[in-house]
Amino acid sequence: MDARIDPLGGFGLSLGDAHVVRNAGVEVTDDVVRSLRLAHETLGSDEAWLVAHSDCVANGRDDSRALATLRRGVAALRGALPDGFRVRPFFYDTSAGTLSPIAEETA
Repeated sequence: MDARIDPLGGFGLSLGDAHVVRNAGVEVTDDVVRSLRLAHETLGSDEAWLVAHSDCVANGRDDSRALATLRRGVAALRGALPDGFRVRPFFYDTSAGTLSPIAEETA
């Protein structure tokens, strides 16, 4: 949701390359699951990239809390979406403008 983050440019993507679902605090809500399920069932999407970021107001500007929320979200999506649907976690540093993958075994 944060306007400081360009979700396409950060991944080197262009308009039309990805479906973007944005919400505050990287919380995986029923609406997020519904949107991803719809993208999977009707458009064949088979992967979601969950991105938390530094200085997140929804997570009290606490990076550890943002990462914990990210990990909960990854687990929630993996439990809610079909087998074979890949969920990849990332962390965006708003100060440095860098995007880093989070090791999936720790997410």
